Amino acid sequence: MRVHGGGAATAGVRPVGEAVEEKADDSMDAAPQLRRRLRRSDLGAVSEARRALRELLRHREWPGGSEVAELLASELVTNALVHTDHDAVLTAVVGPRALRVEVRDLVSLRPRPRAVDAADSTHGRGLMLVQSLADAWGVRAHAVGKSVWFELEAGTA
Repeated sequence: MRVHGGGAATAGVRPVGEAVEEKADDSMDAAPQLRRRLRRSDLGAVSEARRALRELLRHREWPGGSEVAELLASELVTNALVHTDHDAVLTAVVGPRALRVEVRDLVSLRPRPRAVDAADSTHGRGLMLVQSLADAWGVRAHAVGKSVWFELEAGTA
C-alpha cells in the first residue's frame, strides 16, 4: 500500500488512529473511475453515491464486496454535505491493490474524529468509522477547501 504524505510517496502503513496528511500537490496515481458532483444539502446524494460505488466495484470485480467501501463513502459524503454549505465532489479509483475514495469540498476546516456522545445517537461516528475500518485515510489541503479520503486494500472492501 502506498501512503502519501509530505509530498513524496512512501511505502508504509499508518498506525491505528492516525490520519495521513497530504499536500495539495500530491495527485492520485490513476484517473477517477467514478466522479460525482454532490449538490449542497442534497442528502439523497448519499444513497446515490453508495449505489454508484457499488456498481463501480461490481463492474471492476472488486474482491470482498462493497459493504465497507459504501459505508465509509457515505460517511464522507454525509460529512461534506452536512458540515459545509457548498457542493462537493466524490471520486473513486479502483487500482490493482487498493480502492481510493475521496470527497472534496470547498471548506478548509479540517475534520477530526471526536469522542462519541452516547446521548447523541446520530452524530459523531463518521470519522471514527473511517479511522477504524479504512486501511489508510487522511485529509489533503487544497488552495480552496480540502479532500478527505480513505483507502481499502483489495479484499477488505
